[in-house]
Amino acid sequence: MKEEEKRKSIPEEYQPLSMWTYFGYEIVFSLPIIGFIMLLIISLGKTKNKNLKNFARSYFCFQILSISLITILLILFISIYAVNLL
Repeated sequence: MKEEEKRKSIPEEYQPLSMWTYFGYEIVFSLPIIGFIMLLIISLGKTKNKNLKNFARSYFCFQILSISLITILLILFISIYAVNLL
């Protein structure tokens, strides 16, 4: 009962998210187009929960880094393959 009282005393914007909530949002964010749109909406402030907003921002940073790394590696492999063809 004390745990429930502690949770109610926390303001809505700082309510913790459950593990299943994080898991669900991770699945939604991984969808190709809709997920990216949802990610932008949530990370740019259309939610009151600061934990969810920070999670969306961190996931967005992860996606940017992943896309950048994949692009760099793709350019590197294409250039190596092109040099070997000559």
